[in-house]
Amino acid sequence: MKKTNLLILLIFVTSLTRATDNKFSQAMIKNIELVYQATTSEEFQHAVNVFDRIASAEKTRWEPYYYSSYGNMMMALRENDASKKGKYLDLALEAVQKAKALKPDESEIFVMEGFVYMISLTVDPATRAQQFSGMAFDSYHKALTLNPENPRALALMAQLEFGTAQFFKTSTTEACNTNSQALEKFSSQKNDNPIAPVWGKNVAEEMKTRCLPSPQKEK
Repeated sequence: MKKTNLLILLIFVTSLTRATDNKFSQAMIKNIELVYQATTSEEFQHAVNVFDRIASAEKTRWEPYYYSSYGNMMMALRENDASKKGKYLDLALEAVQKAKALKPDESEIFVMEGFVYMISLTVDPATRAQQFSGMAFDSYHKALTLNPENPRALALMAQLEFGTAQFFKTSTTEACNTNSQALEKFSSQKNDNPIAPVWGKNVAEEMKTRCLPSPQKEK
């Protein structure tokens, strides 16, 4: 009798867990589509607010914090006012650090961390470039150590390498090679997880055009 009761309890707990996971996944999938399709700060902010609410309810999941950080990054990229941009970046970093606390060995979190650092240096390149570029490179290297197949880490690292090469007036060959690797990884990437990050290919494709040789002028 006791064994039967225990079995019933286990079935109930398993069913409840699956129902909770399905509810979480459905909410995440719906809002991830919204944040990917957003074009205005208002739309991004709405998505961020939803991710923050999901994070408050699902205290052991890193993904809501990750996408909250992504949404704040998209707003930072669209903001010209340095003060407002800085606030979005602070919120993005706060969210990504919360995600890291929950999943310290997740490659995607380090990609997002590096992304925040890389854009942070653009707020005031004269004073921030050296510090934040080094921090961004460290995060991208960590992301690739955890997952060498991560195309977002390669695509953003290529952007940083390219900008660094231009600043020091050196060859951009290494950056373009890194970007080629990113495009290869994007083409072969497969993931059955419906809430896994899939953004970034457009970044690598745009970078590819910058790596094309300049047309020779007719003599």
